[in-house]
Amino acid sequence: MAELIPLSSIGVAGDSAPAPRSRRPEWLKARAPSGANYADVHRLMREKGLNTVCEEARCPNIGECWNHRTATFLLLGDICTRGCRYCAIGKGKPQPIDESEPERVAESVAHLRLRFAVLTSVNRDDAPDGGAHIFARTITLIRERVPECKVEVLIPDFDGNWDALQMVLDARPDVLNHNIETVPRLFRRFRPRARFEQSLELLARARAFDPHLVTKSGMMVGAGETNAEVLEVLDALRAVDVNVVTIGQYLAPDASYWPVDRYVTPEEFAHFRAEGLRRGFRHVESGPLVRSSYHAHLHVGAVQH
Repeated sequence: MAELIPLSSIGVAGDSAPAPRSRRPEWLKARAPSGANYADVHRLMREKGLNTVCEEARCPNIGECWNHRTATFLLLGDICTRGCRYCAIGKGKPQPIDESEPERVAESVAHLRLRFAVLTSVNRDDAPDGGAHIFARTITLIRERVPECKVEVLIPDFDGNWDALQMVLDARPDVLNHNIETVPRLFRRFRPRARFEQSLELLARARAFDPHLVTKSGMMVGAGETNAEVLEVLDALRAVDVNVVTIGQYLAPDASYWPVDRYVTPEEFAHFRAEGLRRGFRHVESGPLVRSSYHAHLHVGAVQH
């Protein structure tokens, strides 16, 4: 077993971090994906010509989620127009937007008999609306085919195009998620072409549109931030009345990406959760393997009850 990092050597709210570990600790190990449901979801995605962020971003929870017959659909192709230094999704010049994609996603949601669907996308800065119309059309078609299915959208910042954001909001998703990802000090290096303040404004505009809409954001830790900075981000998210926050360990896809600074302990994640709840979040999903869509079906219920 990898050596546990004593909480006292880091400090739950400390400003320093130990040297990076070359070997992942035991709490970061996930089972290899397998099982009949996993195989069925994998087959369906290939038949429908769809992408999932589960695969493209190499999510460690893919086996668990797919065996529960849930998946996060990746809209607008699998090539992103931005060069974020933490993300495993392919980057470059994408293919033209597939206008028939919403129909195939809705068919897949119906086939899987989902009660909760998550839609996300690559950035499409090459499109005037950033692909917002595809989000809106997909929400509409899912509602037509599976009226009881709730829909979460994990959206990009649309490069500050608030008309594009409005297009998505007008389609009335149940959850509007936009990830803040990291702390202000690291933001521009971690997320080139994005701004911390712009992401906060997006979340604030979503709240202003509908006081009852569930808004959500997430961040990764272990990328060089301090624990004190994590708490400051929680404060910033609560200042724009975000309901739900997810916090997980940053894991570099390979050596060419932003390096892992440290492995955050389960005790620290528990502390982040407690601090988030104390600040007024209705739900905090905080743990080493947590990703934005992990247990997403539970988040809307936690806020509404």
